[in-house]
Amino acid sequence: MQGQADLFLGLGETAAPIRKPVTSDSQVKPQGQKRTFRLDPANFETAADALEASGRYRVLRRLLPRSVVTSRMAVPGERLAVIVDTETTGLDHTRDEVIEIGMVAFSYDEDGRIGDVVGTFNALREPSVPITPEVTRLTGITPDMVTGQTIDLDAVEAFIRPAHLVIAHNARFDRPFCERLAQGFALKAWACSHAEVSWSDFGFEGSKLGYLLSQCGWFHQGHRAVEDCHALLEVLASPLPDDAGYAMSHLLTSARKTLLRVWAEGSPFEMKDALKKRGYRWNDGKDGRLRCWFIDVAEDAYEAELKFLRQEIYRRDVEPYTQRFTAFERFRATS
Repeated sequence: MQGQADLFLGLGETAAPIRKPVTSDSQVKPQGQKRTFRLDPANFETAADALEASGRYRVLRRLLPRSVVTSRMAVPGERLAVIVDTETTGLDHTRDEVIEIGMVAFSYDEDGRIGDVVGTFNALREPSVPITPEVTRLTGITPDMVTGQTIDLDAVEAFIRPAHLVIAHNARFDRPFCERLAQGFALKAWACSHAEVSWSDFGFEGSKLGYLLSQCGWFHQGHRAVEDCHALLEVLASPLPDDAGYAMSHLLTSARKTLLRVWAEGSPFEMKDALKKRGYRWNDGKDGRLRCWFIDVAEDAYEAELKFLRQEIYRRDVEPYTQRFTAFERFRATS
């Protein structure tokens, strides 16, 4: 205990003797009053490290975005990715509109090691539909903030053009909105850091961005587009527990896989529980796709899935309708 106490000496507070004479009742510190340490800002990190080393505290540091490196030599074999986040007037990409887009471009290598931030982009847009109080509460964006604002779509196209990969933390939401905003997004491979990283396997109890960031030791101003992009970059760059590498490398492994979507069209109604237990999801057909159960499997699991359907569900030889998806097709509005 003495060693821990000594750690704070010289950080703006002088050591006090064990006993302190009291000359009057007015000098007695009221019961329950907290003792205040006045730390020199130069020693904040020392104090934070000491608290963490005690095992009794976890310290969250404010996330400071990485600086943009504008003058740099390209490294052989490196690739570029763009993290994108949108704020919108609602959840329906066919009716609602983008009111803010944020992007962070960065370099990475084949193993998923993240290099430099090479560009950032952030813009607001005045929608043709009102921004509701609920949207303002969720995003922090008010109608006054977007009045007269537009997004330079040529600048958006130029920003994403060099990217080999576009990453969003909810690509199934962001990709349809982005493709409606700028055509270049439809030509890119996409990855979803929410769905394509098995966070629970690495000890995370949730996959929301704010939670992941806090587990990595930071906090930030959430729900603004470019701030969320910077936050996701640090999550992807942070080392995972138990020497499991970096989340970016696991994301790339998932994104590179080809998935096969198997539609259990015309499956017997009484088999719905067996399909659900297997991992099949129901599609109601309102999106123009088949009205039936479906599942996405890796290519090497396809034969096992056919065997399951033939033996356990249909109990006859069938050839179910199957679609092939790569990162170029995944997370589209129709996928």
